[in-house]
Amino acid sequence: MSDKQKIVLAYSGGLDTSIILKWLQTERNYDVVCFTADLGQGDEVEEARVKALNTGAVAAYALDLKEEFVRDYVFPMFRSAALYEGYYLLGTSIARPLIARKMVEIAEREGAVAVSHGATGKGNDQVRFEMTAYALNPDIVTVAPWRDWDFQGRADLEAFALEHGIPVPTTKKDPWSTDANMLHISYEGGILEDPWTEPPAHMFKLTVDPQEAPDEPEYVEIEFEAGNPVAIGGEKLSPAALLTRANQLAGKHGVGRLDLVENRFVGMKSRGVYETPGGTLLYHARRAVESLTLDREVLHQRDALAPKYAELVYNGFWFAPEREALQVYFDHVAASVTGTARMKLYRGSATVVGRKAPASLYDKDLVSFEAGGDYNQHDAGAFIKLSALRMRVQARVKAKAEKQPQEV
Repeated sequence: MSDKQKIVLAYSGGLDTSIILKWLQTERNYDVVCFTADLGQGDEVEEARVKALNTGAVAAYALDLKEEFVRDYVFPMFRSAALYEGYYLLGTSIARPLIARKMVEIAEREGAVAVSHGATGKGNDQVRFEMTAYALNPDIVTVAPWRDWDFQGRADLEAFALEHGIPVPTTKKDPWSTDANMLHISYEGGILEDPWTEPPAHMFKLTVDPQEAPDEPEYVEIEFEAGNPVAIGGEKLSPAALLTRANQLAGKHGVGRLDLVENRFVGMKSRGVYETPGGTLLYHARRAVESLTLDREVLHQRDALAPKYAELVYNGFWFAPEREALQVYFDHVAASVTGTARMKLYRGSATVVGRKAPASLYDKDLVSFEAGGDYNQHDAGAFIKLSALRMRVQARVKAKAEKQPQEV
């Protein structure tokens, strides 16, 4: 039995985390337990588990977290209508607290004293992993090789890999890095670091080029209950299955591409390109149902708080008390969001073309230009005059001041 201390590594199976695995063994003298989260990546999850064992891990976990990811992380975030900096649906950000939580759980199960990850010292993921780890186990040790090792560049990494028998790709077909889960795929680095460079057409995986999308629009109905999507096209589906179906439908029509320069938590700007087809479709569909079911002031207040919630998720504060407190509020608001949105998918766009709700606040008789309803249009005059009172007072004061002679 080994007398070495154990460390749990978030392991993708790629070159970098394979090098980290061996570096933790040889340079830090750890027994390494690898963990790969299945968030919808497919066969590569089991391939990563096998590769981890072949590379020297003393144990390797590959956990199917798809339903938990969508049910307990993606959908709660969606209920807040969160968009980071007005655009980003937080596909990478929302996966990190779940991965980090499982790492901490595995560390406790294995008797490990530390956790590790492959995030660089410039990015956001290092913060998200480590903030979660400390929130769940304040005494856990975190090891971030990219902040600690002496490697100076790619050549040093490849030399270390060859020395320890880790396969090194002889060519790099795609000069950028990707991160994928059920909600999205992100692309960054390499040629994308120039914000003037257009992403190559062949880069995208979840969405077809809108120019190559079907020439006929497709209509789809999405049903919501208490803020959560529960059915597409009349078919009830589990959270993960529903998101998968939404990805297929929206991706076929080129919906959900985003090219963004964003502000990282660590203080620098970065350029990311994202594909979030199903998330984009569900976002607009939910807003359509909310337009019928949410009171004006409640909706406006929710929308005022949503950017703060998005910032907390982006910056790694999923388990912070302020995010949890906001979640209670957003869930209360979402309780009335039950209804159906009809969406039109066509060449990169997801357009709302219909919405209905059993408890709709929309009163056709009240709003109609035709006679009917109990609204007295004459009341609007007094309403407008009272609403303008403070501006009328200011206008009078300004006019009076302008009429007074100027002192010499």
